Amino acid sequence: MPDHDGERLAAELGASVSLLMRRLRAASPQGELTPTQRAVVARLDAEGPSTIAALARAELVRPQSMRVTVGALEERGILARSPHPTDGRQVVFSLTGEGRRVLADVRRAKNDWLAVAIAERLTGAERRTLAEATALIRRLTDA
Repeated sequence: MPDHDGERLAAELGASVSLLMRRLRAASPQGELTPTQRAVVARLDAEGPSTIAALARAELVRPQSMRVTVGALEERGILARSPHPTDGRQVVFSLTGEGRRVLADVRRAKNDWLAVAIAERLTGAERRTLAEATALIRRLTDA
């Protein structure tokens, strides 16, 4: 069980990471993708084609909600459907070239904002400390 200082550090780190994530989302191109759409596109990019049911389970939403999200992405040409390789009753969705472009634009905008913020707001010593802290955060999140 963590002591008082450990609990305080955990709360401050959680709040800081949440604020950073909000700032990164705000840096994304406006109107490009909703947070749910970004999560689906990123998941398909990382894991490959998937069904609506599998996406819904992974994102902890109802299949009906995922159907709306996927439908909007398909309508914009970001996702494409194809027959399931082993179950003719299902379809799988995958990223299109446009989907990869949109995802790259979103990621580039976030990285650009963060790189500028680091360069403008932190000293060299602080950047080195941030690099060390980043490695520690990665260790915390590794399984």
